[in-house]
Amino acid sequence: MSFSSIFARGVALVGGTALRLRRLRDGNPTPAWGETPAIPAGKPQGAIPTLKMPTAQGWAEGQLPIAAPGLKVNAFARGLKHPRWIHVLPNGDVLVAEARVVPRTEMRSVFDYAMVSTMRRAGAVGESANRITLLRDRDGDGVAEVQDVFMEGLNQPFGMALLGDRFYVGNTDGVVVFPYEAGADRITAAGRKIVDFKPGGHWTRSLLPSPDGRKLYAGVGSLTNIADNGMADEEGRAAVWELDLETGINRVFAGGLRNAVGLAWEPRTEMLWTVVNERDGLGDETPPDYLTSVRDGAFYGWPYCYWDRVVDDRVPQDAAMVASAFTPDYALGGHTASLGLCWVPAGTLPGFPEGMAIGQHGSWNRSKLSGYKLAFIPFENGRPSGPSRDILTGFLAPDEKVSYGRPVGVTLGPDGSLLMADDVGDVIWRVTGA
Repeated sequence: MSFSSIFARGVALVGGTALRLRRLRDGNPTPAWGETPAIPAGKPQGAIPTLKMPTAQGWAEGQLPIAAPGLKVNAFARGLKHPRWIHVLPNGDVLVAEARVVPRTEMRSVFDYAMVSTMRRAGAVGESANRITLLRDRDGDGVAEVQDVFMEGLNQPFGMALLGDRFYVGNTDGVVVFPYEAGADRITAAGRKIVDFKPGGHWTRSLLPSPDGRKLYAGVGSLTNIADNGMADEEGRAAVWELDLETGINRVFAGGLRNAVGLAWEPRTEMLWTVVNERDGLGDETPPDYLTSVRDGAFYGWPYCYWDRVVDDRVPQDAAMVASAFTPDYALGGHTASLGLCWVPAGTLPGFPEGMAIGQHGSWNRSKLSGYKLAFIPFENGRPSGPSRDILTGFLAPDEKVSYGRPVGVTLGPDGSLLMADDVGDVIWRVTGA
């Protein structure tokens, strides 16, 4: 048996023992959801925090996610390679960014090795396709007959945006703009980078144009969990950026957002909203991931504190920054890995009011798994207005040992449906009324 195999088994044994001890110590805390969540006190978990992730299995022939009553789901496209994000073009073509975490070549600690091994089993680490695929439903039956490469040779692409004759791609190392012709089947022209971002760590770079098309907003996650290498390495990260496309001036729009991924506009107030993945290593429900409005110049606490200015004692403190921290708007449960975000107008889904759809990728670092669903938060007068509802579930086996899929990006389809990327199932799911 190789050293790496022995080491991996040792890590699994230590992690499994730690997981059982934490279950006995902490019990089953109430999920931290809503505007006033009950968040347990943080309990630092040491060098090897809880590691638990189901093995990626994919969907069997004929197997589907479970749609909420009054809804139905079908596969819009299959056979993709780790689809993460979706963008719909004006002509109804659907673009899908395919990318994943690239395996680390350097392991700094036992936890690094354990985390990468766990994520590899879940299909989250491996070769990255580094491409954008075009899907086209020619006959309008809700299934894409065309599936072709739209762009390739990218660097972990994620966010996409089209403004006029310019197509923007959020690569992990920056935003690149390409010339675009209406109805094009493919982009092969060289791009021009308009802003550099530091790669590594939380690698996704979501993009959202302003309503007037003059600016782009980009989510840039932290390098580490809690600024483990110091704040100098986190400069320009854990933030939502604003890129002024006319002046070329780029700036941090809001900070202290550990990993802000999905971005969406609430149309009544024209307020920017995001979903944020919070820090690890403090317990199953501590702190919760969250949905929040994003205010110009605001600071949301990372790494010094979380939620309502609860100090994280593992981090060298800055009292002034803690005092300035905004409390997020709506808790989404601990470690749900809420990634996708889409504004859903009233009438899109029968029985659902207006609100936000959220693709919850699912936990890998808690004793009882969380997420693994497409959730919905109702809104009223520009604010969350009630408890969450499920749109799609069934991505996780009841015994939590395997996952059939993992929700990621979500957007409105060209036919008024809801489309969601599933990076374990390699599927784009389409949700409509039953």
